[in-house]
Formats: sequence, structure tokens, C-alpha cells
Amino acid sequence: MRILLTGKDGQIGGELSPLLAAIGTVTALGREDLNLERPEEIRRQIARVRPQWIVNAAAYTAVDRAEKEPEKAFAINGSAPGVLAGEAARLGAAIIHFSTDYVFSGDKTGGPYTETDPPAPLGVYGASKLAGERAVARSGASHLIFRTSWIYGLRGKNFLLTMQRLARERDEIRVVDDQLGQPTWSRTVARAVARLLAGFTANGQSFPSLEEASGLYHLTCSGETTWYGFCRAILDASPLPQPRLLPIPTAEYPALAARPKYSVLSSAKFERTFRFAPPAWRDALQECLSCQQEEGPGGGD
Repeated sequence: MRILLTGKDGQIGGELSPLLAAIGTVTALGREDLNLERPEEIRRQIARVRPQWIVNAAAYTAVDRAEKEPEKAFAINGSAPGVLAGEAARLGAAIIHFSTDYVFSGDKTGGPYTETDPPAPLGVYGASKLAGERAVARSGASHLIFRTSWIYGLRGKNFLLTMQRLARERDEIRVVDDQLGQPTWSRTVARAVARLLAGFTANGQSFPSLEEASGLYHLTCSGETTWYGFCRAILDASPLPQPRLLPIPTAEYPALAARPKYSVLSSAKFERTFRFAPPAWRDALQECLSCQQEEGPGGGD
């Protein structure tokens, strides 16, 4: 099976590369290999590889900078996924695409967001990711779109590594305590995707067909916490200095882009369809920190 992976150096893409290599022949592309702002480059790479699966783990993820660079954000997050999916449809290939909890406003009450809840992004980043979802869905290609949330890992820039760095540098850390979400280890997402691809390849009787499964899913670790709660869990389980941790409201942490105050996603549809569940966020964090001790901050790179 030929697999084209974009975003090979990102948090999810970096975890996917070795896992997908055990399933098929992987062509992994990073920013230096593929400019997603240029549709002709995308088409040329796909024509060269002729993949049976496209896994789009590339994205413009600078949430605040997106407010100043909307054209760039929409080109990478909104238009490029549509080009990738359109080429997949032309080849008879399938595409996996990743989206975000930022497609929601965060105003929901009464339980986690489901795939049928109406999106209402608060900023450019969320709007651009929603545009990408819709472009993939209307492409005609078989597709799996996975909304994730609060992604962290052992590479790149993310909350886990930032809090560990601040613990070494500061005596006090102020962390927002009125936004609720689901910390999700990037390797959890990568493992789930690799398991699905292996299942579709094996085509076992207990596994749904791609035609049956094609669609939009939420894929996050279970449970919920605040950024403060997440930071507390990181520091409690890490062999680090223990600075004073202060919970603060969002209003005391000014940012250019608004964040949803409640972005808990239900993975029930994913669990019903594929018959396995992502781990609880605390369990995934504990495994991630154990791997960090074994592999180092680069995740074994």
C-alpha cells in the first residue's frame, strides 16, 4: 500500500511516520518538500507518488498569528486539504485529515460536543480548519476527518514541553483555569490512525468498510480538565522543580485570538464505528512522560 504523509515533522505527523511504515510504503513530506500554498506542487507530488492513502497531518497551527495572516491560514488549512482530497478522488484513493476543537464556539452546555453540533469558530484558525473539513467532505473522495483537541507530545511546540521548560526557569507559573478541554497525546492519535489503516488493509469481518466508515469523527483522549489541571498533572508526574502554580481566568491571559471556553469532544461515534476507545487523558499523559524518560525530549528521533 502506498501512503503519502504530509506534515512529517509535526506533532502528529512525526508520530505517524514510523507507524505507517509498518503498514505500507510511506512517502513522508515536510515543509521543505511540499509548499501547501501552491496547488500545483500538491498535484505534482501526488501524481509522482500515486498513493492509495493520503494522510494530511500538515496544518497552519499558529492560532494567534493566524489573525494577522488569514490568507496563509486559509491557504494551508482550508484550500490545500481540498486539493489533496480532490486528487485522492481522481485517483480513487482515500484521505485522512485532521481538524480541531476550535471549530466550536465553546458555548455549549449539557455535555460534550458531537459531530452533529453546529460549528461556530471564534477566530481565523478555527474558521480555516472548518473550511478544510468542508472541502474534504465535498471532494467526492473516501475520507476520514478527525477532530482532535489540546494536542501535545515530545516534539515541536506544545503545552507539555512549554510547562516543563517554565518549571525549570521560573518560581511561579500562572495558568488559565476556566477553559475546559481534553489533553490528547499526539501518539494516541497516531496509533489510532495506524490501527484503522491496518484494519482497512486487512478488511476483517469485524471491521467496517471504508465506504461505511467514511465521514467526520471526534478523536480525543477521554475525560476533561483545565489548562491549570493539565499543568498540575504534568508537574506532579515530572522529575522537575516544583514552582508555585497559580490558577488565573482567561481575562488575565490576553491573546490575539479568542479560545473556546468549553471544547470537550465526544468520541462516542468513533468508538461505535471502530470498536475501540482512546485512553483517558491522565493515562496517556503518564505513558507519554514515561516515554520521555526513555526516549528523551525528541521522542526517540
